[in-house]
Amino acid sequence: MKSMVAPSAWSITRITRVNARKIPNSSPPFSIFFRPKPYSLFSSSVSPLSMAASSALTASSGDVTTDAEVFELIKAHQEKAARLPPLEEIRTVVNHSVQGMLSTISQKYEGYPSGSMVDFACDLEGYPILAVSSLASHTKDLLANKKCSLLVAKDFEDKTDLLITLYGDAIPVSEEDKGDIRTAYLTRHPNAFWVFFLIVLTVDFGDFQFVRVEPKVVRYVTGIATALLGSGEFSKEAYKAAQVDPIAQFSKPVASHMNRDHAEDTKLIVQHTTSILVDSAYMLDLDSLGFYVKATYKGNTFKLRIPFPRRAEDRKDVKTLIVEMLQAAKSQSN
Repeated sequence: MKSMVAPSAWSITRITRVNARKIPNSSPPFSIFFRPKPYSLFSSSVSPLSMAASSALTASSGDVTTDAEVFELIKAHQEKAARLPPLEEIRTVVNHSVQGMLSTISQKYEGYPSGSMVDFACDLEGYPILAVSSLASHTKDLLANKKCSLLVAKDFEDKTDLLITLYGDAIPVSEEDKGDIRTAYLTRHPNAFWVFFLIVLTVDFGDFQFVRVEPKVVRYVTGIATALLGSGEFSKEAYKAAQVDPIAQFSKPVASHMNRDHAEDTKLIVQHTTSILVDSAYMLDLDSLGFYVKATYKGNTFKLRIPFPRRAEDRKDVKTLIVEMLQAAKSQSN
């Protein structure tokens, strides 16, 4: 792709390989991720770009002949694309994540931080729950100093995507809470059979125990290694009060179904909403306001936000909205 200067409110990232969630039959030389200015990434507005808005762009897909025109079309669309508010996005990502990087104050190497990849699940307040063994170095660290942090990534393979760090204290789960915590943990980690023994038999199987990370501060950053960084932080109270997006729980099955059975329909929707004749579009994830796709165009890959015409209320409504978007795209192409 020819070099070009991006407007100051936008950033372009080029990486040497495609994200692990590869688009089938696609091997672009590098990926380009278009992102809006820092805080518009998490725009609090819930007014999505309407289907008619794409036709109001300054150029139609048939007129696009240069990289600059492609950039301008995508820029115009992405600036208006509805996204979840920051706290709702953060709470949702943490709630649906199952693994993170736990940092503790090392006892073996006094004064230095120590990092460990750990599995976790969230309780009803959104606090991460860890099942730790007394044999693990991070458990020994936490027994000596409860202060820790947990880094959670929306996508560990994409360093430009949302990164969340919860700073707090690791507190042992009380006996009265163990039943609910076990249920929550096994929902996210159904193969963690030893958790059954840990709770049901009231025996410390391999001397595991549950600890809850109670955050004091939650910080996020996005757009790492791009021209513009977006970041911010929230208090424990604000994080606890935030809601988990109700549609995100259907993200994996819906995206899997669309990519397996309706890839051409997804491509047509992206073409219609962005006015770019993309070569392919692979759905990554979705929420109540829209979904993300990885689209290819002339050998390059774009990560784009595609908004719904309105907020989705439930899983059935997601299907209704996608059908509406497809019908609008087909009617325009005819």
